[in-house]
Amino acid sequence: MPLTVKPKEGCRWDLVALGEVMLRLDPGDGRIATTRCFQVCEGGGEYNVARGLKRCFGMDTAVVTALADNPAGRLVEDLMYQGGVDQSLVRWVAYDGVGRTVRNGLNFTERGFGVRGAVGCSDRGHTAISQLRAGEIDWDRIFGASGARWFHTGGIFCALSETTPAVALEAMESAKRHGAIVSYDLNYRASLWQAIGGAKQAQAVNRRIAPLVDVVIGNEEDFSAALGFAVAGVDEHLTDFETASFRGMIERVVSEFPFAVVATTLRKATTATKNDWGAICWCDGAFHEATHRPGLEIYDRVGGGDSFASGLIYGFLTGRPAQWAVECGAAHGALAMTTPGDTSMATLAEVLRVMEGGGARIAR
Repeated sequence: MPLTVKPKEGCRWDLVALGEVMLRLDPGDGRIATTRCFQVCEGGGEYNVARGLKRCFGMDTAVVTALADNPAGRLVEDLMYQGGVDQSLVRWVAYDGVGRTVRNGLNFTERGFGVRGAVGCSDRGHTAISQLRAGEIDWDRIFGASGARWFHTGGIFCALSETTPAVALEAMESAKRHGAIVSYDLNYRASLWQAIGGAKQAQAVNRRIAPLVDVVIGNEEDFSAALGFAVAGVDEHLTDFETASFRGMIERVVSEFPFAVVATTLRKATTATKNDWGAICWCDGAFHEATHRPGLEIYDRVGGGDSFASGLIYGFLTGRPAQWAVECGAAHGALAMTTPGDTSMATLAEVLRVMEGGGARIAR
């Protein structure tokens, strides 16, 4: 089915995201277990997309999330102010003093180097957003009275608890009623699903959600683990960016679910600091492949997929063709991995320069 995006007129937001925003604690060039100092920033799979669209692409975005009302939550708030994402939809939950009933999520992340891969250690049990339940957000006010052109959430939010999938479903149903596009990043995380049913439960949840999704985003592992579509001959050592088996998997996906767009990043990690990087998008019955960037140098790989998603969505929100959108997503994702933290520090001018094949000579 074609992707028809609402005009901005009458819509307060270009995109509304639903997901957790955590504090990321980064040991810099050190390791989590031995550092004596952390740099802090905010991040979260769904939020990162809204932030990239606002900060890099100048779109009007908001995030639906929940935070425990304590100094750590207010630090997240302060960090989000710099990103510019509208916080009027953030729910503040009373704090009990020690975090027995509600808390804010922490994400310790070390970047890795060479043969030492990046490492993430999440501390996010019983967080405020994981306790969100259906019926607590007035989605019809968001998508109807206020207006939003696009809604984005993903598999990380749906894995936070047994109640979050129902929240995502009611948000999607409201978005569809009011003509907003729904995008969903599969973002499979085994560590999040292991205590609530593992891959089997992830597939059950994602297959229940999939019929409401217009644009699905993931990587080759996500489509297998989160939706159950195996890719013959393709694994984390993917080398052939033209692989017929991977394209065949996408064709099987769109034959089962009514997606308008299927998009994925393609990555081969030679080392933690050098990856082959590419992307492919299926839209209107045709495949569109971004420029393949072999040996892309990586500073911090976390958030590259989210920045790909925001660039892709920006292309569609601004009426560009699918080839332009996937090129924009791939360029933005590549740039995001050259800076620390989950979120993009790129500018639109930089994205356009990379899309046009610009090099890395110093700009004076």
